[in-house]
Amino acid sequence: MANHKHEKGVENVLILQGGGSLGAFACGVFKAFAKKNMKFDIIAGTSIGGINGAIAAGSNNDRPEVDLENFWLDLAESSYNIIPDIFTFDFDYQKYQTKLKRSPAASLNAAFYGVPDFFVPRWLNFDISNLDSSQIEQYYQPPWKWTYIYDNSVLSKTLEKYIDFKKLSPRSQQNNTHEGNSNTNTRLIVTAVDVLSAEPLIFDSYKRSIEMKHLLATIGYPQYGFPWVEVSDGKFAWDGSLLSNTPIREVMVASPSKNKNIFVVENYPRKIEKLPANMSEVMSRAKDIMFSDKTESLEKMSRLITRHVNLIEALYDIVQATDQIKIEKEKIDYINKEHYTLVEKHGAKILKLKRITRIIPESPYPLQNADFSVETIKELIRQGEKKAIEYLD
Repeated sequence: MANHKHEKGVENVLILQGGGSLGAFACGVFKAFAKKNMKFDIIAGTSIGGINGAIAAGSNNDRPEVDLENFWLDLAESSYNIIPDIFTFDFDYQKYQTKLKRSPAASLNAAFYGVPDFFVPRWLNFDISNLDSSQIEQYYQPPWKWTYIYDNSVLSKTLEKYIDFKKLSPRSQQNNTHEGNSNTNTRLIVTAVDVLSAEPLIFDSYKRSIEMKHLLATIGYPQYGFPWVEVSDGKFAWDGSLLSNTPIREVMVASPSKNKNIFVVENYPRKIEKLPANMSEVMSRAKDIMFSDKTESLEKMSRLITRHVNLIEALYDIVQATDQIKIEKEKIDYINKEHYTLVEKHGAKILKLKRITRIIPESPYPLQNADFSVETIKELIRQGEKKAIEYLD
């Protein structure tokens, strides 16, 4: 069916999942997109995906792929290597062979000592200058009253090196409702959740200035001991992945009129080839499922909505070509109003939805998203770039 006058082009959208250190995979994907000179109108993310998105959309040096990689190398190079890796013998029952198995200790190092450019455990934290008032009040509580274990406000100093927050404000965005504004900075959408009401919180650089507190809120995952953040008076936010780790729906709500080509960077694969072999792999797979993309129903709904929109357009064309004198004015006004509301304002179609998915390691384990070792971060970046290049080629 031919495009109608209300269709104002197509937006390229990049969706970035959360996943702790696994977020380095998205850095490699973005590097590949940059090499192919692929641009995005909207970047949306939650948790570490929101951090990646903020650097990509608000790059201090207008080289987001470089800033992203330097950011991840900063985190990795600040991580500790005090607890050594553990090596054990493992028997392969399929090949009837005994092999040496390495169990990385990077996640344990992060748990006990933190990652100084990202988060610091409370027992090693002597600087509370970055904490908000509610966190400072809680900071002096005895351990049995703690509501968080790690201070992630230290990430602020790291991010300041790479993000120009002026680029993440409504004044720098293209206003889709006013043709006179022609600025083309990438729109950033970051998600969180209200601790008290469980309602989703959407921080959209098209509608408000994204600030450091919003980025600290989107990574405030409570199960990993990170704190909530007070984003406005009486509104406390946690990590958006508690509701959805793949914020496609939030993008469709925020930008409901333009059609979309959507690219999802999946840190957590939806499908695997074989069943887990032990409890460690069971817990890892459970985490994959918990944080994987669950928007298949949204895709089906989008296809249904597209059929409805096409039908409405066909009928509307017939009405426009009909002798409207024979139709009551009230009905014509109703048809025009509903057409504007349903099709022109909320008629966005998902034209393409492509996923670039991280490859799971041979022996997955549940704490792999806390492995900030230089070796692992570089490997994730390399893998992300390779997977994206394969897709683009």
